[in-house]
Amino acid sequence: MKDKLKAVGVVLAALFVAVMMNVLKPETDKSPQPEAAIAVKTAVVTGSQLTMQVGSQGIAKARTKTTLVSEVSGAVLQVSNAFVVGGTFHAGDILLKLDPTDYEVALQRAEARLISAKAGMELERARSVQAEKEWALTGRPQSEAPLLALRRPYLLEAEANLLQAQAEVRQAKIKLQKTEIRAPYSGMVANKLVDVGQFVSTGTRIGETFAIDFIEVRLPLTEKDLSMMESLSSKSNLADKTVVLSGTVDGTNTSWLASIERSEGVVSELNRSQYIVARVADPYGLNSVDQTVTAPLRVGTFVKASIQGKVLNNVFKVPRSALLEGSRVGMVGSEQLLVIVPVTVASGDDDYYYISEGLEDGDEIVISALGTPIEGLKLRVKNDLSLGVAQ
Repeated sequence: MKDKLKAVGVVLAALFVAVMMNVLKPETDKSPQPEAAIAVKTAVVTGSQLTMQVGSQGIAKARTKTTLVSEVSGAVLQVSNAFVVGGTFHAGDILLKLDPTDYEVALQRAEARLISAKAGMELERARSVQAEKEWALTGRPQSEAPLLALRRPYLLEAEANLLQAQAEVRQAKIKLQKTEIRAPYSGMVANKLVDVGQFVSTGTRIGETFAIDFIEVRLPLTEKDLSMMESLSSKSNLADKTVVLSGTVDGTNTSWLASIERSEGVVSELNRSQYIVARVADPYGLNSVDQTVTAPLRVGTFVKASIQGKVLNNVFKVPRSALLEGSRVGMVGSEQLLVIVPVTVASGDDDYYYISEGLEDGDEIVISALGTPIEGLKLRVKNDLSLGVAQ
């Protein structure tokens, strides 16, 4: 029994010594833990002038399209080499020739009737002069002479016959000229409907053409787009603006410089947009000295448009990654703490936003992703100077 009590006493003494050593041990010096900070990239912004760009899109269409119709009848004797689909021609070029025989004969007949009418006119004039002389022999004044005595009605009838004969000759010449179907403007053939040997009658469709001196593109503008532009009601505002069209030609990205021709002045009931019309001169490069400068802008090409808008002053260009939800930007404040400020976005493109209000020259903003931004968050600026990120 005594041995058991001694063993318990030894254990209790050991526990007591261990507890006292733990209680009385000196405290170790703790090194201060560094405050947690998020590594970010920043950039110093500076205000500059910005010309806003408005985006739109449309289809290139011909300024003028025409369905050629024969005004006379006859067999097609000759077709121009340019009268094929895709063929180009100049104003006044002969596209088709019809058989003129019937109209040449009609012209000869009209000219014969004209000669006969001229002869009748001369005869009546001579008879009228003779009648006036005979009346003078009576000694009475000419004012008292009856109209028939002076042959005035016969003279008027001869004049009418002469005018009718002249009109018939003119009409015959016009019809004879219409056997040669000429191009009304410089353009291109879109569709060919007749060929050599085919007989066409008056009103027969011959083909379809379109003008290529200009190409026009209708560009829709939303209310947001219009807010970025000057008023469309002023022609001077439209004339000063340039439009850059871009599209794909034969697999190659190409651009063309256009001008704003007009505003259509109505709001579409379908999409509530307003339309402006951009015009490109000489789209096929037929009048260009160096035809290798730009690829042709063909009718039917889908193009995107960049339209020059308002000019804004003191605008700040920031990367898209810098804009937080709710149109806010993170700034580096005092003691490297995050400051979140609201901003006004004037415009944006694929890479940048353009801030018109909320920033000042020299502000250092965070351009890297922040995840969930919290006001007052500790920041650690870690810029890569090789990438051109300003500190």
